[in-house]
Amino acid sequence: MSDAEDRESSPAVVLDYLPHGRPDDDRPQYKKPSLVHAVQQDTFQLVECVLADDANVSIGDWVDLDGESIETVRELSFEQLTSGAHSELEYAIQAIIDDDEQRFVDYYNDAQPITLRLHQLNLLPGIGKKLRNNILEARKRQPFKDFEDLEERVSGLHSPREILAERIHEELREEDLKYRSFVSGG
Repeated sequence: MSDAEDRESSPAVVLDYLPHGRPDDDRPQYKKPSLVHAVQQDTFQLVECVLADDANVSIGDWVDLDGESIETVRELSFEQLTSGAHSELEYAIQAIIDDDEQRFVDYYNDAQPITLRLHQLNLLPGIGKKLRNNILEARKRQPFKDFEDLEERVSGLHSPREILAERIHEELREEDLKYRSFVSGG
């Protein structure tokens, strides 16, 4: 399966709807297709989708990138997103995390060392050596069931869902990050 097939097999959250195409497109308005900017659920890939004529989508909707309402899909960089898409990105990331909470709780359950001095958990904002060790000790006793369980059992860990969302947002913004846990590509 190609990367394009992988990308298109996953749903995405609409970040912005451009009924008259890209603003930088100089063609006459009637020749510009309707577009959406979206973030893909599995890989957090940012995409621009050309919509079918009969498509009915709104910001915040989930769309099937392989569905009938999408004609073509192309990858975007963070900088290529519209300002409206930038402002919706945080909410879309939260929606993706909430939709598949266990996947993200399992990040805390399954994170491993990257090098002798660096652990995957240390890539998360606000998680230093002490908090990382608290998480590792708590998960040795029993895997975390959900974010609430994680927050209750790990002293000093507040808002584990928001910490992940902040890291995902950072991985989307920064092209030159050395380590990526959530966003494929770079």
